[in-house]
Amino acid sequence: METSLELTNMTRVQQFVLLGFPTRLVIRDALFVVFLTLYLLTLLENTLIIYLICSHSELHKPMYFFLGNLSCLEMCYVSVTMPTLLLGLWTGPYHISFVTCMTQLFFFVSLICTECTLLASMAYDRYVAICRPLHYPLLMRPQVCLGLALSSWLGGLLVSAVKTKCIASLTYCGPNVLNQFFCDVSPLLNLSCTHVALTELVDFISAIVIFCGTLLVSLASYSAIGMAVLRMPSAAARRKAFSTCASHLVVVGIFYSAALFIYCRPSRIKSMDLNKVLSVIYTVVTPLCNPIIYCLRNREVHTVLRKTLHWP
Repeated sequence: METSLELTNMTRVQQFVLLGFPTRLVIRDALFVVFLTLYLLTLLENTLIIYLICSHSELHKPMYFFLGNLSCLEMCYVSVTMPTLLLGLWTGPYHISFVTCMTQLFFFVSLICTECTLLASMAYDRYVAICRPLHYPLLMRPQVCLGLALSSWLGGLLVSAVKTKCIASLTYCGPNVLNQFFCDVSPLLNLSCTHVALTELVDFISAIVIFCGTLLVSLASYSAIGMAVLRMPSAAARRKAFSTCASHLVVVGIFYSAALFIYCRPSRIKSMDLNKVLSVIYTVVTPLCNPIIYCLRNREVHTVLRKTLHWP
């Protein structure tokens, strides 16, 4: 009887409270306006990129195919985390049901894993384009590009299903306050009142395989590109080759710097305020900046954008 009562008490948490950014009301109102503006700008930018790629044959190339996938992902990504952030700023600490929290976690983990794989695919595309240009039409033919994109999306779903199942199977017996603005792995592990060693091991292994594995692919690709660029006899050719890769390097650097700090750790993260700041970087800032960074120095995108807007 005592054991049954103890088990009942251990499973009583049916909802979580997202603490968000607890601060004065006037500051929350200002942050709400700022983040809502950033959210709408992110949707607008990425929608424009997808429209330009789909509607102009000049952009029907592997590099833009992956960029279109990335823009689609960024729209989904920011739409998973931003609603609870905005609700928290509007109403204060936000109550979210257990099922809704696990659903948000599933899509968040899936999208972050997919982004890692897409960034690695884009790095490989640039490697083939610069280091093996004669083989580019064969190595990056449409079937290969489609296979890389599908494996990115499906792989993210598979990894997320395993991680979410492990986290959802833990027992949460209170307190139920998540010091975050969305349901994330580390805050949930901090609230579990059962042994989490196996879940942390699964989280750590998946982080090593997905984050570090794709990062190594990107680093290897750009190391080979760097050596190939240095061997180019023409300064103009070197500048052109570097300009096609510089934007990607900036995006990879920002994304992995924040994500690896948080997720490639086998233990629970104690510095949750720093965790929230870094989460804002890769859930809000990166989706906003990616279209700007990728297209700022891209003449082909500039050309089709001028055509669309009927600029001279």
